[in-house]
Amino acid sequence: MTPFRSGIFADEDYRAFVEWQIAEGSAGLVPCGTTGEAATMPKDEHFEVVRVCADQAKGRVPVLAGAGSNDTLVAIENVKASHDAGADAVLMVPPYYNRPSQEGIFQHFAAIAEKAELPIVLYNVPGRTVTDIQPATMARIVKAFPGKFIGVKDATGALARVSEQRAGCGHDFTQLSGNDETALAFNAMGGTGCISVTANVAPKLCAEFQAAWAAGDHALALELHDRLYPLHIAMFTDASPGPVKYAMTRVRPGFPEELRLPMTPAGEASRKAVDAALEFAGLV
Repeated sequence: MTPFRSGIFADEDYRAFVEWQIAEGSAGLVPCGTTGEAATMPKDEHFEVVRVCADQAKGRVPVLAGAGSNDTLVAIENVKASHDAGADAVLMVPPYYNRPSQEGIFQHFAAIAEKAELPIVLYNVPGRTVTDIQPATMARIVKAFPGKFIGVKDATGALARVSEQRAGCGHDFTQLSGNDETALAFNAMGGTGCISVTANVAPKLCAEFQAAWAAGDHALALELHDRLYPLHIAMFTDASPGPVKYAMTRVRPGFPEELRLPMTPAGEASRKAVDAALEFAGLV
Protein backbone atom coordinates (compact mmCIF):
# COMPACT_ATOMS: atom_id res chain seq x y z
CA MET A 1 0.00 0.00 0.00
CA THR A 2 1.04 3.62 -0.46
CA PRO A 3 0.80 6.03 2.49
CA PHE A 4 -0.38 9.62 1.97
CA ARG A 5 -0.53 12.64 4.25
CA SER A 6 -2.66 15.64 3.21
CA GLY A 7 -2.86 14.14 -0.27
CA ILE A 8 0.90 13.88 -0.69
CA PHE A 9 2.99 10.70 -0.89
CA ALA A 10 4.44 10.11 2.59
CA ASP A 11 8.05 9.18 1.78
CA GLU A 12 9.24 8.50 5.33
CA ASP A 13 6.18 6.43 6.25
CA TYR A 14 6.74 4.39 3.11
CA ARG A 15 10.42 3.81 3.82
CA ALA A 16 9.55 2.59 7.31
CA PHE A 17 6.86 0.34 5.80
CA VAL A 18 9.38 -1.18 3.36
CA GLU A 19 11.83 -1.84 6.21
CA TRP A 20 9.10 -3.52 8.26
CA GLN A 21 8.05 -5.71 5.34
CA ILE A 22 11.61 -6.93 4.78
CA ALA A 23 12.25 -7.47 8.50
CA GLU A 24 9.01 -9.48 8.82
CA GLY A 25 9.99 -11.85 6.02
CA SER A 26 8.31 -10.62 2.84
CA ALA A 27 10.19 -12.11 -0.11
CA GLY A 28 9.44 -9.28 -2.53
CA LEU A 29 7.78 -5.89 -2.82
CA VAL A 30 5.14 -4.67 -5.28
CA PRO A 31 4.92 -0.86 -5.35
CA CYS A 32 1.99 0.65 -7.23
CA GLY A 33 -0.09 -2.48 -7.55
CA THR A 34 -3.85 -2.43 -6.99
CA THR A 35 -3.51 -2.05 -3.22
CA GLY A 36 -0.92 0.66 -3.83
CA GLU A 37 -3.62 2.81 -5.42
CA ALA A 38 -1.81 3.05 -8.76
CA ALA A 39 -5.06 3.73 -10.62
CA THR A 40 -5.35 7.11 -8.88
CA MET A 41 -1.72 8.25 -9.07
CA PRO A 42 -0.27 10.57 -11.72
CA LYS A 43 2.80 9.23 -13.51
CA ASP A 44 5.40 11.29 -11.66
CA GLU A 45 4.04 10.22 -8.28
CA HIS A 46 3.68 6.60 -9.40
CA PHE A 47 7.31 6.23 -10.37
CA GLU A 48 8.55 8.23 -7.39
CA VAL A 49 6.92 5.54 -5.23
CA VAL A 50 8.73 2.85 -7.26
CA ARG A 51 12.02 4.74 -6.93
CA VAL A 52 11.70 5.12 -3.16
CA CYS A 53 10.78 1.45 -2.77
CA ALA A 54 13.79 0.30 -4.78
CA ASP A 55 16.09 2.76 -3.03
CA GLN A 56 15.00 1.57 0.41
CA ALA A 57 15.10 -2.13 -0.48
CA LYS A 58 18.64 -1.80 -1.83
CA GLY A 59 18.53 -5.18 -3.54
CA ARG A 60 17.62 -7.15 -0.41
CA VAL A 61 14.40 -8.35 -2.04
CA PRO A 62 13.17 -7.94 -5.62
CA VAL A 63 10.97 -4.99 -6.50
CA LEU A 64 8.14 -5.73 -8.94
CA ALA A 65 6.65 -2.45 -10.13
CA GLY A 66 3.05 -2.10 -11.23
CA ALA A 67 3.29 -0.84 -14.81
CA GLY A 68 0.15 -1.87 -16.69
CA SER A 69 -1.99 0.32 -18.92
CA ASN A 70 -4.79 -0.15 -21.42
CA ASP A 71 -2.68 1.99 -23.77
CA THR A 72 0.10 -0.15 -25.23
CA LEU A 73 2.42 2.81 -25.80
CA VAL A 74 1.93 3.99 -22.22
CA ALA A 75 2.62 0.47 -20.93
CA ILE A 76 5.92 0.48 -22.90
CA GLU A 77 6.82 3.85 -21.39
CA ASN A 78 5.92 2.53 -17.93
CA VAL A 79 8.39 -0.34 -18.28
CA LYS A 80 11.16 2.13 -19.10
CA ALA A 81 10.16 4.36 -16.18
CA SER A 82 10.18 1.33 -13.86
CA HIS A 83 13.65 0.38 -15.09
CA ASP A 84 14.92 3.92 -14.56
CA ALA A 85 13.39 3.94 -11.05
CA GLY A 86 15.34 0.81 -10.08
CA ALA A 87 12.71 -1.93 -10.31
CA ASP A 88 13.79 -5.51 -10.98
CA ALA A 89 10.70 -6.48 -13.00
CA VAL A 90 7.22 -5.19 -13.85
CA LEU A 91 3.70 -6.40 -13.16
CA MET A 92 1.55 -5.98 -16.25
CA VAL A 93 -2.22 -6.31 -16.71
CA PRO A 94 -3.83 -6.83 -20.12
CA PRO A 95 -5.72 -3.82 -21.49
CA TYR A 96 -8.72 -2.90 -19.37
CA TYR A 97 -11.86 -1.11 -20.60
CA ASN A 98 -11.00 -1.72 -24.29
CA ARG A 99 -11.86 -5.42 -23.90
CA PRO A 100 -9.49 -6.75 -26.60
CA SER A 101 -9.82 -10.22 -28.10
CA GLN A 102 -7.30 -12.92 -27.24
CA GLU A 103 -5.39 -11.92 -30.38
CA GLY A 104 -5.47 -8.31 -29.22
CA ILE A 105 -4.12 -9.33 -25.80
CA PHE A 106 -1.27 -11.21 -27.50
CA GLN A 107 -0.41 -8.26 -29.75
CA HIS A 108 -0.44 -5.88 -26.75
CA PHE A 109 2.10 -7.99 -24.86
CA ALA A 110 4.13 -8.67 -28.01
CA ALA A 111 4.60 -4.94 -28.56
CA ILE A 112 5.65 -4.47 -24.93
CA ALA A 113 8.06 -7.42 -25.05
CA GLU A 114 9.83 -6.01 -28.10
CA LYS A 115 10.71 -2.86 -26.16
CA ALA A 116 10.81 -4.02 -22.53
CA GLU A 117 14.03 -3.51 -20.58
CA LEU A 118 12.81 -5.61 -17.66
CA PRO A 119 11.28 -9.07 -17.13
CA ILE A 120 7.48 -9.09 -17.07
CA VAL A 121 5.08 -10.79 -14.67
CA LEU A 122 1.63 -11.03 -16.21
CA TYR A 123 -1.27 -9.96 -13.98
CA ASN A 124 -4.53 -11.65 -14.83
CA VAL A 125 -7.38 -10.11 -12.84
CA PRO A 126 -10.60 -10.22 -14.89
CA GLY A 127 -12.63 -8.95 -11.94
CA ARG A 128 -10.89 -5.59 -12.31
CA THR A 129 -9.92 -5.44 -15.98
CA VAL A 130 -12.87 -7.34 -17.56
CA THR A 131 -10.14 -8.90 -19.73
CA ASP A 132 -9.05 -12.51 -19.21
CA ILE A 133 -5.74 -13.92 -20.49
CA GLN A 134 -6.86 -17.41 -21.42
CA PRO A 135 -4.34 -20.22 -20.72
CA ALA A 136 -3.71 -20.85 -24.42
CA THR A 137 -2.99 -17.15 -24.98
CA MET A 138 -0.70 -17.06 -21.94
CA ALA A 139 1.24 -20.03 -23.29
CA ARG A 140 1.51 -18.35 -26.68
CA ILE A 141 2.85 -15.14 -25.10
CA VAL A 142 5.42 -16.95 -22.96
CA LYS A 143 6.67 -19.18 -25.77
CA ALA A 144 6.92 -16.32 -28.27
CA PHE A 145 9.32 -14.38 -26.04
CA PRO A 146 11.55 -16.83 -24.12
CA GLY A 147 12.82 -15.41 -20.84
CA LYS A 148 10.82 -12.19 -21.09
CA PHE A 149 7.57 -13.27 -19.38
CA ILE A 150 8.72 -14.94 -16.18
CA GLY A 151 5.49 -15.50 -14.27
CA VAL A 152 1.89 -14.62 -13.56
CA LYS A 153 -0.08 -13.15 -10.72
CA ASP A 154 -3.27 -15.16 -11.19
CA ALA A 155 -6.30 -13.54 -9.60
CA THR A 156 -8.89 -15.44 -11.64
CA GLY A 157 -9.80 -17.75 -8.75
CA ALA A 158 -9.84 -20.63 -11.27
CA LEU A 159 -7.55 -23.11 -9.53
CA ALA A 160 -7.51 -25.61 -12.39
CA ARG A 161 -5.66 -23.03 -14.45
CA VAL A 162 -2.51 -23.59 -12.42
CA SER A 163 -2.17 -27.04 -14.01
CA GLU A 164 -3.20 -25.83 -17.46
CA GLN A 165 -0.79 -22.89 -17.35
CA ARG A 166 2.05 -25.09 -16.13
CA ALA A 167 1.46 -27.43 -19.05
CA GLY A 168 1.42 -24.55 -21.51
CA CYS A 169 4.08 -22.25 -20.07
CA GLY A 170 6.52 -24.76 -18.57
CA HIS A 171 7.60 -25.68 -15.06
CA ASP A 172 9.99 -22.72 -14.80
CA PHE A 173 7.15 -20.23 -15.27
CA THR A 174 6.39 -18.82 -11.81
CA GLN A 175 2.74 -18.86 -10.79
CA LEU A 176 1.73 -16.62 -7.89
CA SER A 177 -1.76 -16.44 -6.47
CA GLY A 178 -3.47 -13.08 -6.57
CA ASN A 179 -6.08 -14.19 -4.03
CA ASP A 180 -5.09 -14.70 -0.39
CA GLU A 181 -8.13 -16.79 0.48
CA THR A 182 -7.22 -19.47 -2.10
CA ALA A 183 -3.42 -19.25 -1.77
CA LEU A 184 -3.23 -22.60 0.05
CA ALA A 185 -5.16 -24.41 -2.67
CA PHE A 186 -3.20 -22.52 -5.34
CA ASN A 187 0.06 -23.85 -3.89
CA ALA A 188 -1.42 -27.35 -3.72
CA MET A 189 -2.09 -27.15 -7.45
CA GLY A 190 1.56 -26.25 -8.08
CA GLY A 191 1.75 -22.52 -7.45
CA THR A 192 4.77 -21.05 -5.70
CA GLY A 193 3.51 -18.16 -3.63
CA CYS A 194 1.18 -15.19 -3.48
CA ILE A 195 1.23 -11.48 -4.24
CA SER A 196 -0.75 -10.77 -1.13
CA VAL A 197 -3.07 -8.05 0.13
CA THR A 198 -3.05 -9.44 3.68
CA ALA A 199 0.75 -9.39 3.79
CA ASN A 200 0.56 -5.61 3.88
CA VAL A 201 -0.88 -6.00 7.38
CA ALA A 202 0.42 -9.41 8.52
CA PRO A 203 3.68 -9.96 6.64
CA LYS A 204 5.24 -12.29 9.21
CA LEU A 205 2.27 -14.66 9.35
CA CYS A 206 1.96 -14.68 5.56
CA ALA A 207 5.68 -15.39 5.19
CA GLU A 208 5.47 -18.19 7.77
CA PHE A 209 2.49 -19.65 5.91
CA GLN A 210 4.39 -19.74 2.62
CA ALA A 211 7.54 -21.08 4.29
CA ALA A 212 5.58 -23.88 5.97
CA TRP A 213 4.10 -24.97 2.65
CA ALA A 214 7.48 -24.81 0.88
CA ALA A 215 9.03 -26.92 3.65
CA GLY A 216 6.34 -29.57 3.25
CA ASP A 217 4.74 -28.83 6.63
CA HIS A 218 1.24 -28.81 5.24
CA ALA A 219 -0.41 -29.13 8.65
CA LEU A 220 1.23 -25.91 9.83
CA ALA A 221 0.39 -24.21 6.55
CA LEU A 222 -3.28 -25.14 7.02
CA GLU A 223 -3.22 -23.92 10.62
CA LEU A 224 -1.79 -20.55 9.53
CA HIS A 225 -4.22 -20.33 6.63
CA ASP A 226 -7.15 -20.83 9.01
CA ARG A 227 -5.75 -18.21 11.37
CA LEU A 228 -5.42 -15.70 8.53
CA TYR A 229 -8.60 -16.55 6.63
CA PRO A 230 -10.96 -14.08 8.38
CA LEU A 231 -8.43 -11.32 7.69
CA HIS A 232 -8.23 -12.29 4.01
CA ILE A 233 -11.99 -11.84 3.77
CA ALA A 234 -12.10 -8.67 5.89
CA MET A 235 -9.66 -6.94 3.52
CA PHE A 236 -12.47 -6.77 0.96
CA THR A 237 -15.51 -5.92 3.09
CA ASP A 238 -15.24 -2.47 1.45
CA ALA A 239 -13.44 -1.50 -1.74
CA SER A 240 -9.70 -2.07 -1.53
CA PRO A 241 -7.59 -0.54 -0.10
CA GLY A 242 -9.85 1.11 2.48
CA PRO A 243 -9.97 -1.83 4.91
CA VAL A 244 -6.23 -2.50 4.45
CA LYS A 245 -5.36 1.07 5.37
CA TYR A 246 -7.57 0.87 8.45
CA ALA A 247 -6.02 -2.45 9.48
CA MET A 248 -2.57 -0.89 9.31
CA THR A 249 -3.56 1.78 11.81
CA ARG A 250 -4.34 -1.05 14.25
CA VAL A 251 -1.12 -3.06 13.80
CA ARG A 252 1.16 -0.06 13.14
CA PRO A 253 -0.21 2.88 15.16
CA GLY A 254 0.57 6.15 13.46
CA PHE A 255 0.46 4.75 9.93
CA PRO A 256 -1.70 7.12 7.84
CA GLU A 257 -5.11 5.78 6.91
CA GLU A 258 -5.59 8.37 4.17
CA LEU A 259 -6.46 7.18 0.66
CA ARG A 260 -5.11 8.77 -2.50
CA LEU A 261 -8.64 9.96 -3.15
CA PRO A 262 -11.41 9.84 -0.48
CA MET A 263 -13.54 7.37 -2.42
CA THR A 264 -14.26 4.39 -0.17
CA PRO A 265 -12.72 4.52 3.30
CA ALA A 266 -13.57 1.55 5.48
CA GLY A 267 -17.07 1.88 6.92
CA GLU A 268 -18.25 0.86 10.37
CA ALA A 269 -19.12 -2.73 9.39
CA SER A 270 -15.79 -3.14 7.64
CA ARG A 271 -13.88 -1.80 10.63
CA LYS A 272 -15.66 -4.24 12.94
CA ALA A 273 -14.82 -7.13 10.58
CA VAL A 274 -11.17 -6.05 10.43
CA ASP A 275 -10.98 -5.65 14.22
CA ALA A 276 -12.41 -9.13 14.79
CA ALA A 277 -10.09 -10.69 12.18
CA LEU A 278 -7.00 -9.01 13.62
CA GLU A 279 -7.93 -10.24 17.09
CA PHE A 280 -8.55 -13.79 15.81
CA ALA A 281 -5.13 -13.78 14.12
CA GLY A 282 -3.47 -12.56 17.32
CA LEU A 283 -2.24 -9.34 15.72
CA VAL A 284 -3.84 -6.95 18.24
